[in-house]
Amino acid sequence: MAYWLFKSEPFKWSWDMQKEKGDAGEEWDGIRNYQARNNMRAMKKGDKGFFYHSNEGLEVVGVVEVCAEVHPDSTTEDERWECVDIKAVCDMPKPVTLQDVKANPVLSEMALVKSTRLSVQPVTEEEYLEVCRMGGLDNPPK
Repeated sequence: MAYWLFKSEPFKWSWDMQKEKGDAGEEWDGIRNYQARNNMRAMKKGDKGFFYHSNEGLEVVGVVEVCAEVHPDSTTEDERWECVDIKAVCDMPKPVTLQDVKANPVLSEMALVKSTRLSVQPVTEEEYLEVCRMGGLDNPPK
């Protein structure tokens, strides 16, 4: 099991839009960064992650699950770009802000703090559990 963080600008793709897709989930498409693509290549079905509102909100708002492993991105014919599908698992009872993450010493090495521009990031198990705790998830999905 691995953990991830998916960033989205809510005016383009919001947490509510993700939840509306239900168990079918949605492609995490449009990624045009090699490191982010390589992170998706490493994902396995069942991996969990955070849904993070970037630019507007700057907060972890929910937990997602990888429901389809890497495949060609349907938004381009360029075969270099691939994506995974994710589905919403649960809301974060209390959204965890970037400010809160940066203020927590346990999360000082988190990619969200160190690689602020990367749209798909790895999250360690310790970071995953700490952000879930901060967000009020007493029994985080694993």
